[in-house]
Amino acid sequence: MGTEGDSFPLMEVNTSDPEASEPWDYVLVAERRGRRATGQAHRQLQFLEELKRKGFRYKIMEDREKVFFGIRAESRIFDLYRTLLMEPEGPGTRTQPAGPAPIPASTRIRIVNFVLNNTTAAGDTLDDLVKSGVFETRFVLHKGQDDLRKEWAQWRRVLRPQPIDNIRDYFGEKVALYFAWLGWYTYMLVPAAAVGLLVFLSGFALFNASQISKEICEAHDILLCPRGDHSRRYQQLSDTCTFAKLTHLFDNEGTVVFAIFMALWATVFLEIWKRQRARVVLHWDLYGWDEDQEEMALQLINRRDYQLRLHQHSYLRSSVILILSVLMICLMIGMAHLLVVYRVLAAALFNSALLFQEEQVTTAVVVTGALFHYVVILIMTKVNKCVALKLCDFEKPRTFSERESKFTTKFFTLQFFAHFSSLIYIAFILGRINGHPGKSVRLAGLWKLEECHLSGCMMDLFLQMAIIMGLKQTLSNCAEYLGPWLAHKCRLMRFKLGRASGDPELRDVQHNYLLNPVNTFSLFDEFMEMMIQYGFTTIFVAAFPLAPLLALISNLVEIRLDAIKMVRLQRRLVPRKAKDIAASQATSTTACPCSTPRTSRTPSRQKAQRTSLSAGTATTAMPGTTACRSNSGSCWPSACCSSSSSSP
Repeated sequence: MGTEGDSFPLMEVNTSDPEASEPWDYVLVAERRGRRATGQAHRQLQFLEELKRKGFRYKIMEDREKVFFGIRAESRIFDLYRTLLMEPEGPGTRTQPAGPAPIPASTRIRIVNFVLNNTTAAGDTLDDLVKSGVFETRFVLHKGQDDLRKEWAQWRRVLRPQPIDNIRDYFGEKVALYFAWLGWYTYMLVPAAAVGLLVFLSGFALFNASQISKEICEAHDILLCPRGDHSRRYQQLSDTCTFAKLTHLFDNEGTVVFAIFMALWATVFLEIWKRQRARVVLHWDLYGWDEDQEEMALQLINRRDYQLRLHQHSYLRSSVILILSVLMICLMIGMAHLLVVYRVLAAALFNSALLFQEEQVTTAVVVTGALFHYVVILIMTKVNKCVALKLCDFEKPRTFSERESKFTTKFFTLQFFAHFSSLIYIAFILGRINGHPGKSVRLAGLWKLEECHLSGCMMDLFLQMAIIMGLKQTLSNCAEYLGPWLAHKCRLMRFKLGRASGDPELRDVQHNYLLNPVNTFSLFDEFMEMMIQYGFTTIFVAAFPLAPLLALISNLVEIRLDAIKMVRLQRRLVPRKAKDIAASQATSTTACPCSTPRTSRTPSRQKAQRTSLSAGTATTAMPGTTACRSNSGSCWPSACCSSSSSSP
């Protein structure tokens, strides 16, 4: 078996174990060609023999291209696990059973995964062997998922409650808690979506009844100075009538009430979720369970001479991490400035190239700017994940749970600034640093800073949120499902052309191998996506009342997409035990339930409301422009226009 040129037939090692007919806990995969060409069979055998010494049995199976190693742990490993933790496994069990309770499949897989990842042979861990090509990959077999296929992973069950207990039994407590949280969040979005839709529809009902819009539409004798450097045309205030009416759809009398409602809604949601989580944890009998204690027990199962690492605090290391984190946050804020530069240059390009009519330039700049920001978000998400991982590795956390918590905090902080820095700029800065006509602030001394939309900055914020949130919910869901589905179909078609096996056991292993791979971040990415959505739904909801409705529809689809993907298209996730999702509590608190107030009420509408159109002389201004009118209707360009503009 250890020679370099051996071709391994279907064979089994240590077949005398009474559990030989049971399914494998884990499967390792290697290239058959690589075993012959590079002589890596010896390193594989070393690792497998080390596992055997720890109480595992293995079986070698082959097809034309791959070698599969079925791994199963002996019962004495789980007896030691019970002894170390000294508590029963079953939910709601408080008394010691007469005989040893069977170990749940999720617990078996969790223990085996930990031992495999921490086993070393000749100084190499399993990750080292995978990186060097000794093993191609490893995965857990899907077994007993038929109930989840029928009750959960089907589109026709989209409005049915989720089988949380079944999810827990199959994928572990951490995945079950995530879907319990997602289901409760989706349920709580129903009243928020209803109120937001009501506010939006009330704007439709009062589309032509707003007094402010009426005064703007009737202001035919009020002129606005030219916008930008290239425009020399004076515009009547009444030309913005359509934009004023559109803004009233989401910026009306009900907006303030809705913002207050959402602030209260977010607080109530978090507090009631704590009760829901406590009920679930009590049902699963997890209050006496401690994650650090379990990790130490698993370390002792893996190595009898394990010594707990002491906590090492370094002021130098903490200072370096703090400085690097601040620099990354500054880079995220710099991305917002990059958006400003893009919008200024795009406005100049659209005006000079005559790609759009003069009235459409601002709208085109806002829309393309939102698309540009969406692309930046996609790029910076990958950068932020790498940076957060590097910072965690440099910090050297003591346990896996500590590392996960630190990574979550760092990654969410960077993602928060990546997603919301441009929205903060539009809501609170745009249109307030432009200077005034005759003394405009310019980029590099050449281009005037951008101005708000004709209907005010609220329209800019609405378009930015609608485009980014819409793209994230639609394109992300499509890519999240179509990508794994197409990849699985391609792998399946290629497999059927080559090496289908007649052996049922090998065929089952091959079927699981052809599913899409999973990693540590598979569940984390889903959770982080929901946290960012929660931020869009609460922080700037006053500018986009339809955000809760869009989130509700997206989540109903998201739950079934994730279910289908996890049960049908992906390899089985390694179950993780948890009694809370502390990361969600931290990130939800960070994304504080504060809705943006109506601070961006359009200047033109505010001033038009205060202006009596029957008065002798009145002025009204758009951001960065000035309008003036006299009794005779004449205008004084020198008083209201920039030096680059001339009188018509």
